Amino acid sequence: MRGPGAGSGLSGERGLLEREAGADTEAAELLPFLVPGARADLQAAAAQHVLALTGSGSGRTLLAGQAALLRALAELAVAPAPAPSRDASRALVNLAADPGLHRQLLAADPELPTRLLSCVLDPQWPWAEEAAAVLANLTRELAPCAALMEKLMAAEPERLGLEQLVNALCMPSYNAAAPLHYLGPLLSNLSQQAEVRAFLLDPDRCVVQRLLPLTQYTDSSVRRGGVVGTLRNCCFEHRHHKWLLGPQVDILPFLLLPLAGPEEFSEEEMDRLPIDLQYLSPDKQREPDADIRKMLIEAIMLLTATAPGRQQIRDQGAYLILRELYNWEPEADVRMACEKLIQVLIGDEPEAGLENLLEVQVPEDVERQLQQLDQQEQLELAQELRGRSTSGT
Repeated sequence: MRGPGAGSGLSGERGLLEREAGADTEAAELLPFLVPGARADLQAAAAQHVLALTGSGSGRTLLAGQAALLRALAELAVAPAPAPSRDASRALVNLAADPGLHRQLLAADPELPTRLLSCVLDPQWPWAEEAAAVLANLTRELAPCAALMEKLMAAEPERLGLEQLVNALCMPSYNAAAPLHYLGPLLSNLSQQAEVRAFLLDPDRCVVQRLLPLTQYTDSSVRRGGVVGTLRNCCFEHRHHKWLLGPQVDILPFLLLPLAGPEEFSEEEMDRLPIDLQYLSPDKQREPDADIRKMLIEAIMLLTATAPGRQQIRDQGAYLILRELYNWEPEADVRMACEKLIQVLIGDEPEAGLENLLEVQVPEDVERQLQQLDQQEQLELAQELRGRSTSGT
């Protein structure tokens, strides 16, 4: 057995070397057509070929080891016409969608995020949406996210800072050629950083107030979901809950309205609801995206971390909206999140010293038990989904 095993190992190693040599050869053939100054028609054809390669895992793996080609692609993505910037940008979108390739991309061009950001915030750049999508993909990973955050925080607000990014996100007409929907998930990723949350939650900037209407933005679930994710991340800062729930921001109606349906309530129940949730149209539709519904529930759950927050959310009739949502909700994981929030609202208050749920120190043995319960819930959820799939066939 050892002889054939050794032989097949050598054969496999030889095949790997041949594939690597083939990749180097293909990259070497493409590179002259991707660099600045190449003939426009040949450059366009080369960019299209690279874009096609990024559509498959093997193609992305091939490109990942070619630093010079990745640098040329990055240069091409920010080059003005007649360069095939759109195809180059779309190739970068596909490459950045694979977290395993982030290191190679950034090693090939460490300034790539900054240069793409310049394109994103240029109101005249035609491929700004693609550039935003690359950044949204890259910033899902902690290191690129932190690096871009530092660039944004160090920039002058009137040039490339967070202020301009928020302006572009909140102004759908910012770039007539590009909708910039992917600024939503980009800001959501960035808001995982404490410094960005501090900027967003600065009462003097009124950033959160400008984001709130976008929870109802019907033209793009990408933009809408990114904004909801940003608001949810901001809700981790329990020191700001009083301000978020208070009259200066009044965040709760904006989180509840997408979860509300056309159900009718009694006059007594209606009086408990915020004005914006009273007497909704009979054709009122709930948020159609299950992931966004879940993030909205999670944001409200975070706002229940403190005793005053829980009381205010109860007083504004959130339970009524959540009760109807629970009865309607078709997705098991969203129903589970809704159920947990309802339990917090209707359950007994924690004992003295444990009022802030985000600051409670859970003993290790209790944490293990809770993790086991969560795993059991996930198992039951998976079984329910399999049963639903079987019955539907």
